[in-house]
Amino acid sequence: MKKQLLLIAVLVLGVSVANAQTTPPTPKPGSVDETIANIKKPVDWFSWGADFRIRNEYYNNIVSLNETAAMHEQDVIRFRARLWGAFTPSSDFNVNVRLAAEPREWIRPAFVTAYKGEDSGEWRYGIFDNMNFKWGNIFGLPLTLTAGRQEILLGDFYDWWLVADGTPNDGSWTLFLDSIRLGCDLKDIKTKLDFIYIYQNPFPSATIPTFGSSTQYPLTDQLEQGFVLYASNKSINKTQLDGYFIYKNDVRKTFFVKNAFLTPGDNADIYTMGGKITGTPFEHWQYSVEGAYQCGSKEDTIGGVFARRDIDAFGGKAKLTYLFNDPLNNQLSLATEFLSGDDPNTGKDEMFDVLWGRWPRWSELYIYSYIVETNKRIAQMNNIARFGPTWTISPFKGTTASLTYNAMFAPESTPTRAVTVPYPTFSRNGHFRGHYLQAVVKHQFNKYLSGHLWAECVQEDNYYAQRDLLTFVRCEVMFTF
Repeated sequence: MKKQLLLIAVLVLGVSVANAQTTPPTPKPGSVDETIANIKKPVDWFSWGADFRIRNEYYNNIVSLNETAAMHEQDVIRFRARLWGAFTPSSDFNVNVRLAAEPREWIRPAFVTAYKGEDSGEWRYGIFDNMNFKWGNIFGLPLTLTAGRQEILLGDFYDWWLVADGTPNDGSWTLFLDSIRLGCDLKDIKTKLDFIYIYQNPFPSATIPTFGSSTQYPLTDQLEQGFVLYASNKSINKTQLDGYFIYKNDVRKTFFVKNAFLTPGDNADIYTMGGKITGTPFEHWQYSVEGAYQCGSKEDTIGGVFARRDIDAFGGKAKLTYLFNDPLNNQLSLATEFLSGDDPNTGKDEMFDVLWGRWPRWSELYIYSYIVETNKRIAQMNNIARFGPTWTISPFKGTTASLTYNAMFAPESTPTRAVTVPYPTFSRNGHFRGHYLQAVVKHQFNKYLSGHLWAECVQEDNYYAQRDLLTFVRCEVMFTF
């Protein structure tokens, strides 16, 4: 494995072992934490903080899907730094600002369009990924208004399905939405309502200026607008019922990237109606079931032709978890998901659109495989049925480990948005995508320092024209102040 990857791995594991096997000197109770807290909040109306994350990511074949393709092997070190502040003039009103930057060092020639073929440092730019105000208890009513650049995550924790990331093209650097969110908390009937308007411009500096040139780095593939109506009710004991309606409007835009004009996006009007039920019916057991139907119309490129078709798509996911509640915090879960694919034999578009859910929800590796499957769009997940178990455990204090397997299928054997490439990528007569395996170890050294080792692989099967192994390995160290 690459030297940079091993260096960070040794650092993470070495500090982990040292932390587990030795007892550091105990400082005067509260003295260090109290000093840091006073520095971070020098006055009652202002607080600030920062974090710095180093990631070394190595992956092979996950973009090309073919080990004979150029630049099939990638190795990059990502340095993300963020600085934030919160101004709170009253208990019901605050202003939040956060500045983020993520320069990268490409050890092997990069595959990304704006830096393709280069193998040196890539600065990119600095961006305000949060800039909003939050006003609660409006006129004494149970209303909260948040307006500006903010993060909106709807659904189960870390399994947010259709609203989570408005900036899929910059990876995990940012995940904001330029939006207005009005929340209503009706405690008497145990119901929360959210009304959200979203305006997501693909150009990073279009609404708020950036530090450094950002013209070559579109945040997403088109101009996106829409609104979300989301309701959540907990009237039934140990049960939560959610329902939502989402409208998303896409407008195709042209970008000038790497000395070329590109129009990767689409024109669309997508209407999504869905619901979710979660609960803990018995001791040790948890479950979650969510489903959605989509209609409307979309105009994009299929087989080299740009045309508009009516949408008739659906998707769903479910998860059942057993919590052992033992000293090692063992948990065993079974998850499944279905996202419809486009049937090339109809005049409609059956491809489910994950809207603002293009992020590595269950796989860091597999979102990249969709670049050649969906006209160069990262994480545009669709045409997939998967199921499999996950086991998690906490063997030491501050340490968690998990192991996941999924069997993956393609409901439609033909990927209608596949990119034309000079080698056959898809067999077009198979439905089995392959076997997916993930292993993760995370450790929290203390309240300021954490790290993880993350590995994934996919063995391609008859949905693809080849049977190559896709691999992803990541080491991370993160300091939070």
